[in-house]
Amino acid sequence: MSEPAPPPGLTHVYSGKVRDIYTDGDDLILVASDRISVYDVVLPTPIPDKGRILTALSLWWFERLADLAPNHVLSSTDVPAEFSGRAIRCRRLSMVPVECIARGYLTGSGLVEYADSGTVCGVPLPPGLVDGSKLPEPIFTPTTKEAVGAHDQPMTYDEVAGKVGADTAGDLRDLTVAIYRRGAEIAAEQGIVIADTKVEFGFAPDGTMTIADELLTPDSSRFWPADSWEPGHPQFAYDKQFVRDWATSTGWNKQPPAPEVPADVVAATRQRYVEAYERLTGDTWS
Repeated sequence: MSEPAPPPGLTHVYSGKVRDIYTDGDDLILVASDRISVYDVVLPTPIPDKGRILTALSLWWFERLADLAPNHVLSSTDVPAEFSGRAIRCRRLSMVPVECIARGYLTGSGLVEYADSGTVCGVPLPPGLVDGSKLPEPIFTPTTKEAVGAHDQPMTYDEVAGKVGADTAGDLRDLTVAIYRRGAEIAAEQGIVIADTKVEFGFAPDGTMTIADELLTPDSSRFWPADSWEPGHPQFAYDKQFVRDWATSTGWNKQPPAPEVPADVVAATRQRYVEAYERLTGDTWS
């Protein structure tokens, strides 16, 4: 699915793994494409409706977590018609150069690190944990923020403090974990386990730490059905873990170029994103 060309008056300034950013006067227009990335590499095959689902779900979460921190949204309707449904008009921020991740369950790269060292991003964890284990408390496990095509690398809390300062590091940790806790509580009411989530932050001109990009989506989080959660093996996922698993099964080396995604995997991935949206919000995806 090709993305629409920008309308006159907008200037394209950046393309990320999923989102494109345009300037419109003093504002930014953040457009969520249907691109999907795994292992920090963009796959060549889009997932239909993905950008619209991510945008709608992020807006839903922004509203429910507004008391924890301000977000970058100025409007979800005052956007070019060509981008309707997948764009947000945003305030400009000075972005924090760290990917902020909170984990409440052990899986993915955290599980790999734990098996090797008993820690995740320098945080020691109890012995005997397995894939899918619930952690005693949510932990802050940040990573670097690399360019498109490069792999983000784990960071310790001390490394974050060295990069952004001790006060900012503390705020990032506390706010990321608070967002995870609130999101996990809300999702649990709908029968969904949020295993982990990634949050991005920036600073407004007045210095206020502000949530940016997306929030608690199937791209930035792991969603598991609570009624089938069982530690000791990979979980069924309403997120892009399905695509990660497919990509790994092909023998791909996780370096560009990535393989084309077959139609059945595309359809199944779209359905999982739709189900995540519908279970969380209670709304039917149109």
